[in-house]
Amino acid sequence: MSADRSLQILLDELGRLPGIGPKSAQRIAYYLLEADAEEARRLADAILAVKAQVHFCSRCFNYATDDECAICQDSSRDRTRICVVSEPRDVTAIERTGNYRGLYHVLGGVISPIDKIGPEQLHIRELLARLGSEDIQEVIIATNPNIEGETTASYLARIIKPMDIAVSRLASGLPVGGDLEYADELTLGRAIEARRIL
Repeated sequence: MSADRSLQILLDELGRLPGIGPKSAQRIAYYLLEADAEEARRLADAILAVKAQVHFCSRCFNYATDDECAICQDSSRDRTRICVVSEPRDVTAIERTGNYRGLYHVLGGVISPIDKIGPEQLHIRELLARLGSEDIQEVIIATNPNIEGETTASYLARIIKPMDIAVSRLASGLPVGGDLEYADELTLGRAIEARRIL
């Protein structure tokens, strides 16, 4: 295989990664070409290892290396609350805040009729099973504040409320340091609705 063909295959594969455009793919490819073989091998080994060792938690569908993820195994977590998120990366984002010590449930996406994703394609059945068998008192819905996230949140609230479990939604509104004049109407409206007493 020619050097040009090998480079093009690498560029094509890098370009498939989310957030990597042609220029970024080119920068990464040239970096790898200039790196020594050991550095490239470490990267390749890390990718293969993560694919072989990391899977979904059998309980919450977060990333795990054991049957259950570290959060589900942590006995110090508040086991009366479940925060429902769309993807495992959302767990990481919430954990970084240090403000939540409950459990999680990862849906594996959001309801999106346009993409032919309905409730049956998500881990909603497993969530309802957990709510029926665990002592959960509150479900915090933390889907993104977009049409699909709102649709998913409304659907979940409608099916969970009859179970006599409190259902809450993350507040949404203005970012810290944001200017009112640049906020869209929906964001500004949400900020007004989710205002709190000082």
